Amino acid sequence: MRIVCLDLEGVLIPEIWIAFSEAVGIPELRRTTRDEPDYDKLMAFRLDLLAKHRLKLADIQRVIGTMNPLDGAVEFTAALKERTALIILSDTFEQFAKPLMAKLGYPTLFCNSLETASNGAITGYKLRRKEGKKKAVEAFKSLNLETFAAGDSFNDLAMIREADAGCLFRAPESIRKDNSDIVCVDTYTELLAQIDSFLFP
Repeated sequence: MRIVCLDLEGVLIPEIWIAFSEAVGIPELRRTTRDEPDYDKLMAFRLDLLAKHRLKLADIQRVIGTMNPLDGAVEFTAALKERTALIILSDTFEQFAKPLMAKLGYPTLFCNSLETASNGAITGYKLRRKEGKKKAVEAFKSLNLETFAAGDSFNDLAMIREADAGCLFRAPESIRKDNSDIVCVDTYTELLAQIDSFLFP
């Protein structure tokens, strides 16, 4: 059996932290895994900014409630789910993702979770596991599932390289340049063609 593993933000939905940054006027919060390969360092930076500006989980969730999947993502996801099993492997948090999963037709999502205080302040986070995306692909392969993986950020490279096949999707030039051995596509039509060549060789 062949399955597909996709990143979420930047692939199917807009970057949540960028949208929140724009909504609250804090440009430093635009920093994502496209810019910072060290996830723990990135999250420490984000949590420090949230505490400094007294922003809470509910503030972020209000912005997420106004967001929609990227143009064409709903149709692409539906077409993909007709072909095979789709697993979303994301470093986002379950407290962020639920409204957007509903808009995408509830694909299976593996992600992380946030820790909050009684007043709603975000105090920390709990990773599903270190290198969660790569380890998930390793686990699928151990079950004799052939895997295609795609994403756009530093934290997607390990899962793409671990998978049986894969590509980058709308990755920034810095990532494309340093990983020129990985195919990069920029449209859902091109991505679906890459997946179809894997599913139906």
